[in-house]
Amino acid sequence: MNLANNITGKVVVITGASSGLGETTARLLASKGANVVLGARREENLIKITNEINSELNGKAVYLKTDVTKKDDVQALIEKAVSEFGKIDVLINNAGLMSIAPMDQLKIDEWESMIDINIKGVLYGIAATLPIFQKQESGHFINISSVAGIKIFSPGGTVYSGTKYAVRAISDGLRHEVGGKIRTTTIEPGAVDSELKYGSSHKESSDFVTDFYKNAIPSDSIARAIVYAIEQPADVDINEIVIRPTVQEF
Repeated sequence: MNLANNITGKVVVITGASSGLGETTARLLASKGANVVLGARREENLIKITNEINSELNGKAVYLKTDVTKKDDVQALIEKAVSEFGKIDVLINNAGLMSIAPMDQLKIDEWESMIDINIKGVLYGIAATLPIFQKQESGHFINISSVAGIKIFSPGGTVYSGTKYAVRAISDGLRHEVGGKIRTTTIEPGAVDSELKYGSSHKESSDFVTDFYKNAIPSDSIARAIVYAIEQPADVDINEIVIRPTVQEF
């Protein structure tokens, strides 16, 4: 069986698509024949990526400026995908924020931002897309969690870990509730080279994260795992993939 044929023509919506993992995944999927719909806040990046996919990769890409903390923005992104391509096959809930600081620093604004982006952003994506998947009787949710959603990253990452544990729980519950014809995959990366490491305003924590990420693996490592999950036959549901640098201990 040529599994690559299971990607050609699929419509894939990606949040957080203006850089890093989201951008790399969009380019890889487009190169394999997927139609990609890109959402993120930085429109100038989206324009550049979309133009390059359409011209250099001979792919099909559209974008919509999207803030995943606003449910109307996420709804509009999903509606654009359906308007452009008539369906959605995959939603990749990728947008995320990692703000590392000890709890006693009381970075409450950052806690709220992580909850809004990492948890509510995923829920808004599910809410906008699930009715379409149910009507189609097919679809695939891919939610980006973290190894910090498997083991608490502390001190400093307690709230971040809490949000990523939530993504795992939501994903597994969703799989149980809607499985049968709708697939659900949770991706749990370790240190990956992306802008995620720049999310901390607490200097000591930021310095630690920068040092920790010296051994980060490239974002295409995760993109290939996403491709693997998508290209499986419809009766195969890859539920969970954990990917770390070989030298990462947790």
